[in-house]
Amino acid sequence: MGIFHQEETHDSNISSMSYALRWKHENLRRISTAAIVSIAVIIMVLLLVSTQTLKQVYLVVDGQVKSIQTHKSSLQEMLDEQSISLRPEDQISMPLSGSLQDGDKVVIDRAVPVSLTADGTTKQWNSTGDTVGEVLKEKGVPLKETDKVTPSLSEQITGPTDIRIVHTNKQVVQRHESLPYHVIKTADPSLTAGEVRVVQQGKPGVMVQNIEKVYHDGEMVSMRMVGKEVQTKTQDKVIAVGTKKKPEPAVVKTASVKPKPVSASSSNKAVSSNNRVSKAGVDFSYKKVINVSMTAYSAEEPGIGTRTATGTHVTEGRTIAVDPNVIPLGWWVYIEGVGFRRAEDTGGAIKGNKIDIYYDSVKRANNFGRKSGLKVYVIGPVKPEVN
Repeated sequence: MGIFHQEETHDSNISSMSYALRWKHENLRRISTAAIVSIAVIIMVLLLVSTQTLKQVYLVVDGQVKSIQTHKSSLQEMLDEQSISLRPEDQISMPLSGSLQDGDKVVIDRAVPVSLTADGTTKQWNSTGDTVGEVLKEKGVPLKETDKVTPSLSEQITGPTDIRIVHTNKQVVQRHESLPYHVIKTADPSLTAGEVRVVQQGKPGVMVQNIEKVYHDGEMVSMRMVGKEVQTKTQDKVIAVGTKKKPEPAVVKTASVKPKPVSASSSNKAVSSNNRVSKAGVDFSYKKVINVSMTAYSAEEPGIGTRTATGTHVTEGRTIAVDPNVIPLGWWVYIEGVGFRRAEDTGGAIKGNKIDIYYDSVKRANNFGRKSGLKVYVIGPVKPEVN
């Protein structure tokens, strides 16, 4: 049995080729149009994807705003892209791993070096506090109302800052001062002239002064008197002085003796010893009269003590500082316009005809100021009393 073979003719091959050419010719335009459209779609998709991944982010560093365009999806990636490094103390408004969105605002507050000196030690760290007060609060530094902080707590922190805390303590102590009594002489006609009798014994008083001492970091820097009160009043000593005339002695005739001539020096002494004047209702003799310039001082001033050069306690209304070469220490004087005062103290600046008058209050001492041309009667070691 033979095998049947389909008969292929030359006409059938030509017909197939003609059909293919005709189909290609008819669909070439369609193929080209489809290819162009496909490419355009791909380009548009790529552009759309690119546009959607590009973000505009606003970065604020220490108040300075910077606009950044980035394709990065996280904050850390964007900072790496911009070569921005952070320290552990820096503050940032969002996590480094946070996802970035278009229009995001990221705030970075960089820490600055701060040093703190207190109690003799110095500490250093980095802080993002805006003021000195915030920096100390951030570090948990305790403060008292009396502490002195430099710079002030409200001072703005704009760069490296040195802070100093001085612990201030105040202490009020009591100091007892002795108040000397006065000696009052009274006339007693029952006693013969020259005789004296103690009518009342004198007793010194006691004054309590409240002294405020100020300490900086345990070291005393100043002290001042903030108040005083008399605890025990003084009791003046009263002495009766006889005024009754002595009986005249019997007259005895004697040979006449030619009196000696009085020398000029002895005559001057007699005149000097008889110099008398009445001031403030008191008659008294004086040794000399001088003109002086006057200032004032107070124990409230730093470095001024209450003990005088003569060992007494400074007393307003009595104590003055003098030059001992002009007015002997312990002597009384009468100052025109001021009154009786006693030379009890000295001073490095008190030289020549100069007097420093004592006041308890430094305000009154300052108000006294400087006076010149004042007349001073130098009396002696005994204060004149009212007769």
